[in-house]
Amino acid sequence: MAAVVAMVIAILIQVFFRHVLNNALPWPDEAARFCMLWMTGLMAPEAFRRGGFVAIDMVPRLLSALLGNLLNLFLLLLSLIVLVVAIQIGWAEVTGFGGRFATAALYVPISLDFDVWYRVPRSWMMMSIFVGGVLLASVNIELILRAIVSLLGGGDCLPEIVDAPAGEAE
Repeated sequence: MAAVVAMVIAILIQVFFRHVLNNALPWPDEAARFCMLWMTGLMAPEAFRRGGFVAIDMVPRLLSALLGNLLNLFLLLLSLIVLVVAIQIGWAEVTGFGGRFATAALYVPISLDFDVWYRVPRSWMMMSIFVGGVLLASVNIELILRAIVSLLGGGDCLPEIVDAPAGEAE
């Protein structure tokens, strides 16, 4: 939620300065992009766990329960392979050549009197890909284990994954 608020504030500042004062600032675009990447990396695992991603579930519903669960397990295993590749790409972005550069216009203060500023490294932004991938993989492993338990007949013993109403904290 904080990333969404920060992103909206950065965009509103940019719109005001660009269209009202006719003097575009260099940093709001990068700040909004930074917030968007981190918001996605931190919220995608929660959406994945709760089934919040767009899914075509027509085929598993047409199959028997056993075949539908096997298909679900296969797709989760395939997703895990993709996530492992995404984690490797994310780590390469953080530690590779591109991660050694700093952003063009994002600075953070490193002194209490705001005299000294530090240019934000691009790796801080790209770390969201790595962190999001690791979190998605951990959720994926949980869902794989739940699918295996369900296939073995213990699905009734598993706690239900509860959806929180939109905008409410748990």
